Amino acid sequence: MKNSKTRQFSVLGDCGKIYQFMLDIYERDWRNGVPAPFFEYAYSSFGSWMDISYSYKNRIWEDNGEVVAFCFYENPVTDIYFSLKPGYEELAPEMVAYADEQMPIKAGERQLILFGGQTALISAAEKLGYRQVYERFDMQLDFEEGLDYPLPEGFHFVKPEEYDMDKIGKCCWKGFDHEETEGPWNHQYEQANYLIQTAPHSTAELGVIIADGQGEYACFAGMWWTPQNKLAYMEPLCTIPEYRGRGLAAAALSEMYRKTKKMGATHMTGGDNEFYRKIGYKPAVKWMHWKK
Repeated sequence: MKNSKTRQFSVLGDCGKIYQFMLDIYERDWRNGVPAPFFEYAYSSFGSWMDISYSYKNRIWEDNGEVVAFCFYENPVTDIYFSLKPGYEELAPEMVAYADEQMPIKAGERQLILFGGQTALISAAEKLGYRQVYERFDMQLDFEEGLDYPLPEGFHFVKPEEYDMDKIGKCCWKGFDHEETEGPWNHQYEQANYLIQTAPHSTAELGVIIADGQGEYACFAGMWWTPQNKLAYMEPLCTIPEYRGRGLAAAALSEMYRKTKKMGATHMTGGDNEFYRKIGYKPAVKWMHWKK
């Protein structure tokens, strides 16, 4: 047995350590857990989307002061994730047992989010009575394939030095259909939007914004460039309703591809939406949802 010790996560003290840990164990298929920007993006969006009030339940395992495993929740708080350094698979039963006993549960519901390749964790979950209830594949763009969709006529890319935070907020509000249920943009969650853009490892200047002829933002794609992993982590992506179906998102990702390829990126994240497949993304990350 390795000399591992465990302790609870501290938001103020451990975010940087967890970010570095996730950089160190990253694989393109997420077999060791999520990429570092996944965690930072979630925890920098508190107040609008992410509830960090249960973060004291997140748990760290260390070996001689080095982080080797991490159990944490995202959104909703009942979705539990695991990051585990190769060579420490013996910790998997303890990690899953901790999640089963201590991580948030609501209305009797909790689910473990596991990824293809997390075999030790899957085995431990099965032994505790968990069963897979759903799976999906997120897609990635391999930069050897390339991406080159043109910007539609009547639109233009906004220069990074001209980015307007208020317009970004409005674009995201409309682009994620908040108007349908929460009304017109009125600076809701403005503080959270600034927090995301100014997170420690945010690369907001590499985001891509497309505006119409009147200067209104029509499409926004955020970027968390992760040079250590040669990863272009794209989050979020949205187009306002009145401009959907015109190719703006494909043009935004093509511009993002051009920007990050020059910096050494080899791949870019996407989602499971059919849109990504249509423009050349390929299935890359297997998500599995497990419940009792």
